[in-house]
Amino acid sequence: MELEEKSKYGEPRKYDPAFKGPIQNRGCTDIVCCILFIVAVLGYIAVGILAWSQGDPRKVIYPTDSRGQFCGQAGTPLEKKPFLFYFNIMKCASPMVLLEFQCPTTQMCVDKCPEKFMTLVKAYSNSKDFEYYKNFCKEGVTTSLGIPQILSQGLCPAMLTPSKPFTRRCFPALGQKGGVITVGNNSHFDDGTGTMRDAKDLVDGVKNATVVIEARQVVMKIFEDYTQSWYWILLGLVIAMLTSLLFIVLLRFLAGIMVWVMIAMVILVIGYGIFHCYMEYAALKGEPGANVTLQELGFQTDFTVYLQIRQTWLAFMIILAIVEVIIILLLIFLRKRLLIAIALIKEASRAIGHVMCSLFYPLFTFVLLAMVIAYWAVTAVFLSTSNEPVYKVFNETECEHSRKTCDPANYTTSPEKAQCPESECLFAFYGGETIYHKYLIGLQFYNVFLFFWCANFVTALGQMTLAGAFSSYYWAFVKPDDMPAWPVFSSLGRALRYHTGTLAFGSLILSIIQIIRVLLEYLDHKLKGAQNKFAKFLLCCLKCCFWCLEKCIKFLNRNAYIMVAIYGKNFCASARDAFLLLMRNLLRVAVLDKVTDFLLFLGKLLIVGLVGIFAFFFFSGRVKAFEDTAPHLHYYWVPILTLVVGSYLIAHGFFSVYAMCVDTLFLCFLEDLERNDGSAERPYLMPESLRKVLNKKNKTEAAD
Repeated sequence: MELEEKSKYGEPRKYDPAFKGPIQNRGCTDIVCCILFIVAVLGYIAVGILAWSQGDPRKVIYPTDSRGQFCGQAGTPLEKKPFLFYFNIMKCASPMVLLEFQCPTTQMCVDKCPEKFMTLVKAYSNSKDFEYYKNFCKEGVTTSLGIPQILSQGLCPAMLTPSKPFTRRCFPALGQKGGVITVGNNSHFDDGTGTMRDAKDLVDGVKNATVVIEARQVVMKIFEDYTQSWYWILLGLVIAMLTSLLFIVLLRFLAGIMVWVMIAMVILVIGYGIFHCYMEYAALKGEPGANVTLQELGFQTDFTVYLQIRQTWLAFMIILAIVEVIIILLLIFLRKRLLIAIALIKEASRAIGHVMCSLFYPLFTFVLLAMVIAYWAVTAVFLSTSNEPVYKVFNETECEHSRKTCDPANYTTSPEKAQCPESECLFAFYGGETIYHKYLIGLQFYNVFLFFWCANFVTALGQMTLAGAFSSYYWAFVKPDDMPAWPVFSSLGRALRYHTGTLAFGSLILSIIQIIRVLLEYLDHKLKGAQNKFAKFLLCCLKCCFWCLEKCIKFLNRNAYIMVAIYGKNFCASARDAFLLLMRNLLRVAVLDKVTDFLLFLGKLLIVGLVGIFAFFFFSGRVKAFEDTAPHLHYYWVPILTLVVGSYLIAHGFFSVYAMCVDTLFLCFLEDLERNDGSAERPYLMPESLRKVLNKKNKTEAAD
C-alpha cells in the first residue's frame, strides 16, 4: 500500500555517487520569462520617465487658485501668498471638496487669512477698511467701481469672516461659547447683503473640518512624542537587535535548552499579560465612567481614554487567554514531534554558524525592497499629478452652460459669458482629454503590477540565495572543507546568472494572484453600499479563495526555489519535484515542518513580548525608578507600539534566515532518506542527533 502511495506521487530519488550538493554545471532556465521580465522592467523605467516628465507634485503640495496657479510656490509672483481664500465658504459642502479643488466659488491666493468681520458695503465707505478689504479681492479693484459692479463681476467677496489657515486654506474660525456656535466670538454675522445669519450656518461649509482638525492635532502630538522619545526608541530597537542576535548565538550552542526555555518564557510572558489585564480590570471597578462600553464610546482621537474603560482590559485579557490556551494545546498534542523539530533547529544553528554572513543577507533584501517601494511611490505620485488643469463654468443662477469646460483666457468675450453674464470660468480640478490622460489609469495599474512583480522577485532572490548556501552545507561530506569559500555569494551569483527567468516566473504567478486580490478589494470597497447580499457573499468567497491560493503559491514557490538552487532545473520541473517529494512525505511535512515554524514564531513572540513589557513599564511611568528618566509624552503608547512593531521586524529578519535554513535542510533531509540507506556505500548525511531521533543509523555506527 505504501509503495502504491509513493508511486502515485512519483519515484523516490535514487542514489547518485556523483551528487555532491548544488550542481555547478547548469544552464539558464526559463529564458522566455527572463526576457519578458527585462522588457517589463524597461517598460517600467519608461513609464517612470514619462510620469516624471508629465507629473507635477506641486499639485499635491500647494493649493491652487481659480486660475490654476500654485499658492506660495517659490520663484513665482504668488511666493508670498501661501494661503487659499474662498469668496463664499458656504458654497462648499465639505472640507474634502475644498481639498480636491472643486468648490464652486472664486478662490485666490492671499498672504494671510482675514482676521475680522467686514462686509463690502461697510468697507467701501471707509478708505482704510477698503484698503484692507482689497487684499482679498482680484486685481484692479478701485473706488471708481461701484459696489454692484464689483459684486456682479465677482471681483470681491460680499463679506469677510475671521479665519484660520488649515492645510494652507482659510477656514472660518469656528468656536463654541455657552453651547452656541460662534465665529470670531460672535454668534451672528452679516452675509454682505444686510442679512444677519447664525454662525452655525457656516458649519455646513466645513461640517467635517472638526474631525480633520482633531486628527491633525493627534498627528502633531504623535510627532512631538517621536521628537521627545526617538533616542529611546532607537535604543530599544538596538536592544531588540542584540537580543535577537544573542538568541541566535545561544541557539547555535544550546538549541535544545533554548527551545524549552523559549516555550516556558512565552507561556510566562502571556500569563503575566493576562494577570496584568485582570489587575487593571479589577482596579477600575466602581470608577465613574469605567463601565461604558466600547460601542457607546465610539471612536476617540485620544486613545488613552480606552484604557480607562473596563471592557478594554477585559477584551485584552480574553484575547491573551485564548492565545495561551491554543499554545498549550498545540504543545501537548505535538510534544513527540518537538524532539525532531529541535534536532532540525540544532542543525540549522550549525549551518548558520558555518554561513554567518547569511544573518546579514536580509539587510541586502531590505535595501532592494526599499528601492522598489520608493520607485513605485514616486512614480505613483507623478502619475497622479500629471493631469492638466480643467476649468468649468460656475454660475449662481440657472445657466445652460453651467459645469461645462471653458477657457479662462478668453471667457469674458465668449458666447457663454454673453448668455450668462454672472457666470465665471473657474479652475475645477485636474484632468485631461489627450491619449496620455485617457490611458493614465492603465499606467497606474502597470505601476502597481510591476511593483508586486519586482518586490516578489527580490524576495524570491533572497530565498533562492539562502537555499543554495544552506544546501551546500547539508550535502558537504566533510563540513566545512567541502563547502564553497563564500557560499552566500556563490549562491547569489548562480541565481542571477542562471535563474533570473525562474525567479521572474515564480514571482509573476504570485503577482497575478496579488493583483487579483487588489481588484477584489477595490470591488468590495465600491459595493459597500450595495444591498445585493448574494454579490457580497460571492465577493467574500472569492477573497477567501484567492487568499488561500496566495498562501499555497508562496509555499510552493519557496520549495521550488530550494530545488532550483540544488538541481538547477526550470521552475515547473522544480515545483513538480518539490511537490511530489513533499507529498511522498506528507505526514512529516504537515507536522514536522510546521512545528519548527511554530517554534521559530514563539521565538519572535518572546523577543517582542520582552521588549514590549520593558517599554510599557519605562514609558508609562509605572516604575518609580524610571519616572525622572522617561520622557513626558502625550501618548505613551506611541513609542511602545513603535518598539513592538520594530522589534518584530528585526526578529523576523533574523528568524527568516533560520526559517529558510530549516526549510532547506528539511527538503535535503527528505532527499537524504530517499537517496541513502545508511550503508557504507550510501551513508546518511543527516547529523547524528537527527539520526538518533529517527532511529536511523549508518551501518558503520551500528558496527561500532
